[in-house]
Amino acid sequence: MATQFDFCKAGKNVLQIEIDALTQLNNYINDDFTKACQLMLECKRKVVVMGMGKSGHIGNKIAATLASTGTPSFFVHPGEASHGDLGMIEKGDVVIAISNSGEAGEILALLPVIKRLGITLITMTGNPDSSMAKVADVNLQITVPQEACPLGLAPTSSTTATLAMGDAFAVALLQAKGFTADDFALSHPGGALGRKLLLLLSDIMHKDDELPMVTEGALIKTALLEVSEKGLGMTAIVDSEQKVIGIFTDGDLRRLLDNRVDIHTQTIGEVMTPSPAVANPNLLAVEGLNLMQDKKINGLLLCDENNRLVGALNMHDLLKAGVM
Repeated sequence: MATQFDFCKAGKNVLQIEIDALTQLNNYINDDFTKACQLMLECKRKVVVMGMGKSGHIGNKIAATLASTGTPSFFVHPGEASHGDLGMIEKGDVVIAISNSGEAGEILALLPVIKRLGITLITMTGNPDSSMAKVADVNLQITVPQEACPLGLAPTSSTTATLAMGDAFAVALLQAKGFTADDFALSHPGGALGRKLLLLLSDIMHKDDELPMVTEGALIKTALLEVSEKGLGMTAIVDSEQKVIGIFTDGDLRRLLDNRVDIHTQTIGEVMTPSPAVANPNLLAVEGLNLMQDKKINGLLLCDENNRLVGALNMHDLLKAGVM
């Protein structure tokens, strides 16, 4: 019977080799790294990333990371660049050319044009003496002790190191620019973070005919009908100018029934909770959620600067909007 192959041992060996490669990468976070970051930071146009094969796949990801963290960037395929796409690169751009060997023919063919246009060139190579590294304004070394592939052929450790180096300068640039979570959300409006950081309470609040409200002179039974019809588990108590003076919730109803209050004769003003927590509708939805959690409430009234009721929402609305 054939001996069963030890997949776990092989997998752990790959990870250890790549860990060693990343550990060595620390040596290349040096003056060249600082110079490369400074060139990208001072770039007034775009950072253009290019690479062939597996380096191209990594380059695509690096360009995407830069673009989403405040550095305008895109990927250009070197082969396509030789047939017209080089026109996408302009004077004032910074080009990052990736090749582990530093001898990728498709990239080398483009370098005379890039240099003639006076475009800043940053290379990422595993060979600091390569043709690409020698003509670059700065070379970021990404040498690894060995590939994790036992044949030494498939790019493994080298692509991991390249990706990590790309993350290193992308995050360094993010910090240098003072890029914030709000800035990040602007480039991710479709994601969960975008919803949390860009959505306002006014975007999800109930308003106009959907607003639950009664005056303080209304009977409790009238207020209960308002709570039931509007479906928010509460109603606002307002004065003649629609200014909020109180709130009545499902929780208040349970306490009221325990006290055997006559809902047909007493007014809502006698049993309401006065001066409830309110928020401005222009508040970010995530801030409204934080307020509700801090106050331990399930519903929130929204008022303008004159304390007039303009909207209301509950936890279900925040959940439906993807804020929670």
